[in-house]
Amino acid sequence: MNSLLKLRKPLSTSLNTPSLHRFFSTLNYVFEENKGATGFIHPTAVVHPNAMIGEGVAVGPFCTIGSSAKLGNGCQLHPSSHIFGNTELGNHCVLMTGAVVGDDLPGHTVIGCNNIIGHHAVIGIKCQDMKYKLGDECFLDIGDNNEIREFTSIHRSSKSSDRTVIGDNNLIMGSCHVAHDCKIGNNNIFANNTLLAGHVIVEDYVHTAGAIVVHQFCHIGSFSFVGGGSVVSQDVPKYMMVSGERAELRGLNLEGLRRRGFQAAEEHDEDLGSVSVVCSMLESVRDSFTEYRRGICKFRQWRSS
Repeated sequence: MNSLLKLRKPLSTSLNTPSLHRFFSTLNYVFEENKGATGFIHPTAVVHPNAMIGEGVAVGPFCTIGSSAKLGNGCQLHPSSHIFGNTELGNHCVLMTGAVVGDDLPGHTVIGCNNIIGHHAVIGIKCQDMKYKLGDECFLDIGDNNEIREFTSIHRSSKSSDRTVIGDNNLIMGSCHVAHDCKIGNNNIFANNTLLAGHVIVEDYVHTAGAIVVHQFCHIGSFSFVGGGSVVSQDVPKYMMVSGERAELRGLNLEGLRRRGFQAAEEHDEDLGSVSVVCSMLESVRDSFTEYRRGICKFRQWRSS
């Protein structure tokens, strides 16, 4: 044991050398001291000469930026983050440590402004659909002001005629998955381990609790809520709340509606046919029974315990 400790001692001593401290202290310089228009690229970063780098971009140690990448002004790449393929980042995007954006595939990954890509998230890579043919163009478009947290994966489309789309102002928490050809609207909150299969459509102001699974081709309507641990295998109409191992309708998402400014008069109006939100909900239900749609989740009342 003493001999083992003697072997380990030189290693621990070398990790405390002044040169190593100076090496890692440059991170403070990159992201704190040098946020001006001049920008900074750490000498250990690999940046292709054909990459287009905006003003004030900070690139940390061991980052990679490919030949077709375009970075807007004020972007920050934390250590060991990477950008590959035909990828475009808007202004003031942040890639945290270990994030990977883009892939060397035909097509593109386009990310808007003010987005945060979390630690070890993987965004804009090849889909996991067996129908995808290598060499086909595939696309991912992400809007503005999204926060995509650690270990999340978002894939490109499965064919050139479609694309994966994420709108604006979404919070996608850790370890979520958005598969090929999904369409995500605006102002949604996906809790940890929300898993969306291919071709899922999520409208606006949807809130999912943790560890939920959504079957391919399902539609999740605006202002709806999906309870934790649910398996959603059919459509969720607008304004509704679902939960369960096979998700079932549990009634209106009343708390969510109130938080979004819906009035009590809209919830209790006797002439429901004249209320715009009711008409919208009924249209959402009808659409779920059209050709190629999956119908809606079955209804089940809460049982008092």
